[in-house]
Amino acid sequence: MQIVQQQRCFGGRQIRYQHTSNVLHCDMQFSVFLPPQAESGPVPAVYWLSGLTCNDENFSSKAGAQRVAAELGLALIIPDTSPRGEGVADDDNAAYDLGLGAGFYVNATQAPWNKHYQMYDYTLNELPALVEAELPLTNKRAITGHSMGGHGALVLALRNQARFSSVSAFAPISNPSDCPWGEKAFTAYLGDNREMWSHYDASLLLINKGCTLPILVDQGEADNFLTEQLKPQTLVAAAKQTNADLTLRMQQGYDHSYYFIASFIEDHLRFHAKHLR
Repeated sequence: MQIVQQQRCFGGRQIRYQHTSNVLHCDMQFSVFLPPQAESGPVPAVYWLSGLTCNDENFSSKAGAQRVAAELGLALIIPDTSPRGEGVADDDNAAYDLGLGAGFYVNATQAPWNKHYQMYDYTLNELPALVEAELPLTNKRAITGHSMGGHGALVLALRNQARFSSVSAFAPISNPSDCPWGEKAFTAYLGDNREMWSHYDASLLLINKGCTLPILVDQGEADNFLTEQLKPQTLVAAAKQTNADLTLRMQQGYDHSYYFIASFIEDHLRFHAKHLR
């Protein structure tokens, strides 16, 4: 694990690392914020999963999360959104919603994607094992994300509830089996078997598995993708069916941008800090 860039930030350290992934079979970069409390002992971590077209730097530079994370003593772990590098498959037309920058946090089963696109295993297992072995982190984790990353956060938490203390999301793709983004990505990565799709659909997972974790979701009412792609009401209906502890906050006037995330990231970090204790 090699440091690519390091800066002081709110008394802590903002670091970008590079490592060779055994799961993705390529070199990967990820970002970490270590709060000042990490200089005297291990701290819990909040994992942030970004959305379509992003990499590990978008959240670090735009969300303004470090100030509150420093106050609360939380590390921030920010992986990339897909494999990268020579030989990694991409969409033939360089579409923004498939291939590079659009891994959807699944384990692809279809060629050519299955050689590198194993983002579920990378995010759940390889990256936490790496950072917890190399950095001053406890084994307490929470997870959150935006859009495609909100989908990933919900799926990872719902399938592995013992691994996380809490889960939250900004404008998640709540029912990817039934929206254009999800249908396109799942057909390419997973094939036509919709039973396989259900393992990566938060609304279906909530119905089939229930959830003991607290869930916080923020959704902008002025989001252009709200009706066609995001469908938060399917998640609410699933939560009601299973009595899950889900709070959905519809935020008037907010869209899908990082201004939306920056406006409410403090709420999410305080939510996770409460449950990480």
